[in-house]
Amino acid sequence: MNDKPPSTSGTGATGVFARVIRAIRGEPWSREEIQGLLQQSESVLDPEEHEMLAGVLEVAETQVRDVMVPRSRMVVIERDQGLNEMLDVIVESGHSRFPVIGEDRDEVLGVLLAKDLLKHYRDSDGREEPDVSNYLRPVAVIPESKRLNALLKEFRDSHSHMAIVVDEYGGVSGLLTIEDVLEEIVGEIDDEHDQEEGVFILPDKDKNGKPCFAVRALTRIEDFNDYFGCELDDELYDTVGGLVMHELGRLPRRGERLEFGGFEFVVIRADRRRIDTLQVFRETKPE
Repeated sequence: MNDKPPSTSGTGATGVFARVIRAIRGEPWSREEIQGLLQQSESVLDPEEHEMLAGVLEVAETQVRDVMVPRSRMVVIERDQGLNEMLDVIVESGHSRFPVIGEDRDEVLGVLLAKDLLKHYRDSDGREEPDVSNYLRPVAVIPESKRLNALLKEFRDSHSHMAIVVDEYGGVSGLLTIEDVLEEIVGEIDDEHDQEEGVFILPDKDKNGKPCFAVRALTRIEDFNDYFGCELDDELYDTVGGLVMHELGRLPRRGERLEFGGFEFVVIRADRRRIDTLQVFRETKPE
């Protein structure tokens, strides 16, 4: 029988947890020391646990501009839209909250909840156009430089779920939801409106007359070529996500675009570690 006390300096499970206990009892460790401890614990923790803990640390260093939905991809409702037009936006997007704009996207009047509009539709039997101003909720306005941990606390304290992001000149540059922030910690949160698992390429609604497709980043270049009848090179990268990262030279943020090989690739879903989904436009040749 071994009566030796557990080691506090080893790299195994006992050593890691003993160091954690020592840290709790003593002076707080620096962020760098905690990150180092986390790296040493990879063999002890499940991959999901390790990713989540790493996400908690990184969220304090990540700024809103790094993960926001860019202005061009914001799904908005216009103040003067009719009831049926608003319902079309809600149904097609699958979202539950929408910024309401006035003259342009720099004039955000507030947030409209889909449930409020649906209640109006039910109460009026769809016969009465709504006065959107009666249903507007206040919207938080935050700078691009705000840290995600501070924003998460703001969301929690205010019980809000969406914030409008502005640049240094006061212009709207994007938006961020509480789901976006949480995904930086726990990874992508799929819902019923996300692309089905196992389906890598789906036709999407044409945009501005261009054929449009939702494509998972893990789609193999060979399968992409077979689907579109094209000949993208698969020697430098195996997947569509790898192609985009290679051509841009870095991990792109949501909303970033790449024109390559007769296609336009737009990053739709991504976190700090990987690309998840892209919107792909096939360039149409003039007749």
